[in-house]
Amino acid sequence: MTMQKLTPNAPEMQSADLLSENIERLKVLFPEAFTEGKIDFAVLKELLGDQVDEREEKYGLNWHGKRQARRLALTPSTGTLRPCPAESVNWDATQNLMIEGDNLEVLKLLQKSYAGKVKLIYIDPPYNTGKDFVYPDDFRDNIRNYLELTGQTDGEGRRISSNTEASGRFHTDWLNMMYPRLKLARNLLHQEGVIFVSIDDNEIKDLRIIMDDLYGEENFIATIIWQKRYSRENRGAIGDAHDYLLVYASDPERFKITRNLIPLGEKQHKLYKNINNDCRGAWQSVSLLAQGFRPNQMYEIIAPNGNRHTPPPGRCWAIIRSEFDKLLTDNRVYFGKDGNGVPRRMDFLHESQGLVPWTWWPHEEAGHTDEAKKEIQSILGSQIVFDTPKPSRLIERVLHIASHPDDLVLDFFAGSGTTAHAVLDLNKKDGGNRRFILVQLPEPTGQKEYPTIAEITKERVRRVIKKLNAEEAGQLDLSEGAKQDRGFRVFKLDTSNLKPWEPDPAKLEEHLFSHVDHILPDRSEQDLLFELLLKLGLELTVPMETRTIASKAVHAIGGGVLMVCLTETITRKEVDPLAMGILDWRRALAPAVATTFVFRDSAFKKMNLEDYVTKTNLADDVAKTNLAAILEQNLPASALAGIRSL
Repeated sequence: MTMQKLTPNAPEMQSADLLSENIERLKVLFPEAFTEGKIDFAVLKELLGDQVDEREEKYGLNWHGKRQARRLALTPSTGTLRPCPAESVNWDATQNLMIEGDNLEVLKLLQKSYAGKVKLIYIDPPYNTGKDFVYPDDFRDNIRNYLELTGQTDGEGRRISSNTEASGRFHTDWLNMMYPRLKLARNLLHQEGVIFVSIDDNEIKDLRIIMDDLYGEENFIATIIWQKRYSRENRGAIGDAHDYLLVYASDPERFKITRNLIPLGEKQHKLYKNINNDCRGAWQSVSLLAQGFRPNQMYEIIAPNGNRHTPPPGRCWAIIRSEFDKLLTDNRVYFGKDGNGVPRRMDFLHESQGLVPWTWWPHEEAGHTDEAKKEIQSILGSQIVFDTPKPSRLIERVLHIASHPDDLVLDFFAGSGTTAHAVLDLNKKDGGNRRFILVQLPEPTGQKEYPTIAEITKERVRRVIKKLNAEEAGQLDLSEGAKQDRGFRVFKLDTSNLKPWEPDPAKLEEHLFSHVDHILPDRSEQDLLFELLLKLGLELTVPMETRTIASKAVHAIGGGVLMVCLTETITRKEVDPLAMGILDWRRALAPAVATTFVFRDSAFKKMNLEDYVTKTNLADDVAKTNLAAILEQNLPASALAGIRSL
């Protein structure tokens, strides 16, 4: 096995190429539809039979740019995520992520590492009210576009703008922004995952159609109405009092089984009484009638004091006779104070698991906008103002219904960080360890203390963590808190750490020598390690250990799934001790899967002054070959996934 060089254009070093993956799936399913590597649509249509809809007029939503929006989602990213430990909390131990950058590019970069792993997505995207920021996607070079707009490079001086109705593309711009992001997010959703999207009346009709398109109309769960105001809104012809949450599940039937019930609140608790002093405690009566006609549920019930009861027209009993008799024997049927009333089932408070969620979420149960504003200001100060913030109680209700204690939660329109706040609060309440991934654009705020929204996001989460830790420090029992993850790793979107190969024919020799080491000079070893994780499909929080072997730093990632040495120089004399030391460590780690080894390609240099002066033989192929041979000869084929060089 030779050492394969990982260039910026190598497939392994690209973010997921979704278009190529889709074509490969088609080849597996319909090999007959491919001729000389190209799809023959005539054959493909024949193979699909009557499942192809060839009508000119079809139901759906079309807009200018939809085709490009699809293409944008399929175009691999040229960027990477650079680690920022100094801005993080509990970097070494945390599993939570806060990523600063354009969420379109970030979602592309997460495709390999997090595909199918996110149990719950909650997003609160721009509502397209006329003041919202337009994400200016440029499929030719979106990273460069992003860096220019956020003031990180000297560019064309483009400015962040709002999406106004005067543009003539009011709905189109918003749809072109949302479509590729929702499409990419779908790939990250677990097979039992759920997505909640907050929206208002401006775009709910269009959002519903593109969600049906991307997530499947059959996977629609509900449109939840959230009462965002508790006092009347008098500015419009009819006051605006609510927003919506659109809910879709990867598997609706499975979601019906796995979703959690809403805990009983004070209002529901008051319904339970114990008027007959039952030894089982407080209870409430529930109707035993159901709609419809079922012959085996049509029978007469005689009350204790003699009244005879049968279902009224159009109704039947909710259970068959034998089930009713069991309830009666267990003294779980209530016939009213006089013993002659219509029979009702007794449900006991101590047996209640909660309430089935429904589509009306009043502000008493899920908070309101004014509460959300006060919540942010209490944490960050009165100068922080968001137009449509969400209260943590609202997100906590979403989390309670659709997540479990160890689930991964994603919010790629993170805003002020409410989702992370809600995750941390709920983890404290139920002892869970839900993990979060936040993504937020560093959109300028014009403020000195918090110059971008991303800075607000990070600082809010830091302060929430500090507050929870302080509260816990005053408690006697810290056993649950010690198990919980209160931290987050910060990453920032940037161009790849590797120089792209873009030679100028007039300066070919100069380009060749500049790519002897194609790693950018201002990038650290840590930058390279995390780009490797992303491009090779490992999570950004995977365990990482570093040892010094033969005076070289070696990193074991994921318990030895990936072993990396990025030292700048490896001589022939150092090859043997380095390789054998790495092998010894690999055997001690004993990973369950094969290991990929990665080295810096330019490290294999001849220690010969003449070579450097004449710029010849800068790479020592003998040293490189020897290292690869030692690893290959001392490991079984099943333990070696590959040997790569950067």
